[in-house]
Amino acid sequence: MGQWQVPGYTELRVLGEGAQGRVVLARHDASGRPAAIKYLSERLCEDETFRERFRDEADLLRRVQNPYIARLFGLVEVPEGAAIVMEAVDGVPLKAVLAEQGTLAPEASLAVLKGSLLGLAAAHGAGVVHRDYKPANVIVRPDGLSKLIDFGIAVDAGEAGRSGTPVYMAPEQWRDEPASPATDVYAATCVFYECVTGRRPFTADDQVALMGKHLTGPIPVEEVPAALRPIIERGMAKDAWGRPPGAAAFVNELEQAATAAYGSDWEQSGVRALAGAAVALAALFPLTALGLAPAGAGAAGTAGAAGAAGASGATGASSATSTGVLGALGAKGAAGIAAAVVVGAVGVGGAVYYASADDKPKPKPTPTAAAQPMSFDLKPLAAQSQTVTGGGRWQARGQVVTVSGGPNPAVGQKIDQALRAPLDAYFVAARRILGSQSSGTYTTTVKPVIRLRGPKLISVMYDTDMLGQVGTGWGQSRGVTVNLTTGAAYGAADLFQAPVTARLAAFNKAVLNHLPGKRWCREEPDHGGITTKELNSGDAAIALGRTDLQLKIVTAAMGYLGACGGVAAKVPYSEIKDLLKPEILAAIPYP
Repeated sequence: MGQWQVPGYTELRVLGEGAQGRVVLARHDASGRPAAIKYLSERLCEDETFRERFRDEADLLRRVQNPYIARLFGLVEVPEGAAIVMEAVDGVPLKAVLAEQGTLAPEASLAVLKGSLLGLAAAHGAGVVHRDYKPANVIVRPDGLSKLIDFGIAVDAGEAGRSGTPVYMAPEQWRDEPASPATDVYAATCVFYECVTGRRPFTADDQVALMGKHLTGPIPVEEVPAALRPIIERGMAKDAWGRPPGAAAFVNELEQAATAAYGSDWEQSGVRALAGAAVALAALFPLTALGLAPAGAGAAGTAGAAGAAGASGATGASSATSTGVLGALGAKGAAGIAAAVVVGAVGVGGAVYYASADDKPKPKPTPTAAAQPMSFDLKPLAAQSQTVTGGGRWQARGQVVTVSGGPNPAVGQKIDQALRAPLDAYFVAARRILGSQSSGTYTTTVKPVIRLRGPKLISVMYDTDMLGQVGTGWGQSRGVTVNLTTGAAYGAADLFQAPVTARLAAFNKAVLNHLPGKRWCREEPDHGGITTKELNSGDAAIALGRTDLQLKIVTAAMGYLGACGGVAAKVPYSEIKDLLKPEILAAIPYP
C-alpha cells in the first residue's frame, strides 16, 4: 500500500477514512491486544500546522482519563508520519443504533445522555471542550455503557472557532465565540432530543437557515414527553449562561428529573435497553467480528453496567496504569521501535512524549500523586444585581477564567483573584458612570478568550458590552496576564522594557501597521498613540498569545472622537521583541 504504519502492529481493518487521514483497527504483535490507530494523512503530515494540531489532540486525550472516554495509549511521530494509538472500543456508534431503532425509550435516552455527560465532565475538568459531540462519536458497548471518541477538533475552554457539526452546534459556535463546557451541554441535549423523538431538533435546506434556527428558533419540545421538556429547554438554552455551566452540573439535574419521572431504577432499565439495542447490531462490533473481544464482553451484565454508570467519580487511572500503552506499546514491542520513536506510557503521571529518530528522547516526568496538572476553565460570573445611584439596576453576566489543580492551592486562589481583578475594576467604573443615567436596567456582558495557557503564563482578553438604554463606547476590552508560578499579575506597562515611554513610539508604529488604513481613526487625522496613561488605566487592553501580542482599545480613551469606535490589532513578536521585557519573551512559547 505504501502507507506508513506504526511498527509492531498488524492492521486488521479500516474503521474510517477521509481527507484528514484514516483510523484502523490493529493488533499489537507482541501481546495480541487490539488498538485503534488514527493516522494523519500523508499530505497533512507535510504541513507543520496540522502536525501541531495532531499533537494537541493527543495532549487533550492525555489530560482526560475516564471510563466514558476512549483512552489514549500514545502518540507516535516520525518523519514518515504521525499516529495516535488509542483504546479500541467494541460496540456500535449511537448513530447506527438510532438508524436501526428510530427512537429510544426515555430511560435509554437518559442513560445515553448521562454516560455522555460523565465523559464530558471529565474533559471539562481538564479544561477541554469536545465541540463535536454527535451520535457518530458515541460508541455504545454490548453492556449498554457508552464511550466518547474523536477529540479531533476539541479545544481548551475559552478558545473560539466555528468548527463542529452544524446540526448540533451551539449558538456561540455559529457566532464564532469562545467555546465553554456549556457548548458541549447544548450538543449533548440535541442528541438526547434525537434519541427521544427520532429526529434532530433543527433541520433546514441550507446552513444559513439552520444557523437561524439554532440562534433564534423556538425549541420544538412538543414532541418530547412532558417530564423531559425541562431538560431539553435548559440544555438547549440559546444563551450559554442559561444552560448548566458544565456537564457535571447537568448530571445532577438529569438524575433528579429522571428519578421523579421514571423511578429510582430508571438507569438500570435504560442501560438494559441500550445493551439490547447494541447487541442487536453485534455483527457491526469490530472486535467481536474479528474474534478479539475479551471473553464475556458480550455478557458483561447489566447490573454491573448500571453500577458502573453511576460511578461518576471513577477516573479509569488504574486500568490505564495496568496496561500502559498496551504495555508501553507492549513492553517488548516498544523496544522494537525505539530506533524510530519513543512513546511514553499513559500511567500514573499521565505523560506522553515522543521523539523522532534525530532527536534525543525527552525525560519522562516523575509521577506525582498529589499535584494535579493545572487546568483552565470558564465559570459563570458571580456578580450580583445592584442598584446604581440614578435608581437603575445593574447586573453582570458572562464568564470569568479560573484555574484548578497545580501544586499550591494558595497560588491557585491568587491566580483566580488576579484573573478577575480587571473585571471588578471595570464593573466599579461602569456603575459609577451609570449613576448619572436615568433609571433602567443595565447588563454588562463579559466574554473571555484565553490567548495563552501556560506553562509559565496565562493571558486572557475579556470583551465586554452593555445592554440597556446607553450610548456608545461601552464595548470595551480588558486584558490580563498572570504568572502561573507566583500568581502575580502583569499590568500592560509591566510587559515593556524600561523606560516604558521610550518604547511606546516604536510600539505605536508597529500597531498602526496592523490597523485598517494604518490609522487609529478614520474619522479624523492621527494626533497621537497609546501612552502610559492608557496602559495604566487598562483602557489599552493587552493579551499575549503564542506568536503575537493582541491590543484592543476604544480610541476615545486616547482623545479621539467617540464615533471612531474601537480598534484591535495582533502584532507578531518578531516586530516588537526588542520592546518587551526579556523575561516576558522567555515565558512565551516563542519563537
